[in-house]
Amino acid sequence: MSDRDDLIEDEELLEQLEPETAAEEAEVLTIESLQQQLDEAQKIIDESSLRARADIDNLQRRHKKELEKAHKFALDDFSKELLPVWDSLELGIQAALDHTADVDKLREGNELTLKLLSDVMNKFGIEQIDPLGKIFDPEEHQAMSMQPSDELPPNTVTAVVQRGYKLNGRLIRPAMVMVSQ
Repeated sequence: MSDRDDLIEDEELLEQLEPETAAEEAEVLTIESLQQQLDEAQKIIDESSLRARADIDNLQRRHKKELEKAHKFALDDFSKELLPVWDSLELGIQAALDHTADVDKLREGNELTLKLLSDVMNKFGIEQIDPLGKIFDPEEHQAMSMQPSDELPPNTVTAVVQRGYKLNGRLIRPAMVMVSQ
């Protein structure tokens, strides 16, 4: 074989190798571009995750502030409704200090003030427990003493020492009562 034949053979071999090398290079480029795309996607995910966490933190902070405000000003409306009752009581005391005060007018003023207070309490879900003549209920009543009674059946409330109260159906103070034996 001559040098020329060797050269032709080398060129043929080179031509055969070139497609393989080109495919390998394309594969390397594809892996590199895929890795780059993966890195970019990971960066976007990290940024989105960080932004979402910041949004959650801000939401939690805002919720905490709103909850603190709600606790702080929960009685705001109730307080505003009680102010006329307060004013009425002060006026009643002022009227009672007058040496020419009419007891009937003072009583009437007290009754109106009590009605005003009762309306405010009902508006906000506070109801009185007045168990006089009803069967003793340990869930709502606290027995102060037992009294013999020929008129009422046993375990009936004969007297109310202090009324009880419920707030939206939940007991906040039991009624203190006397119960028949």
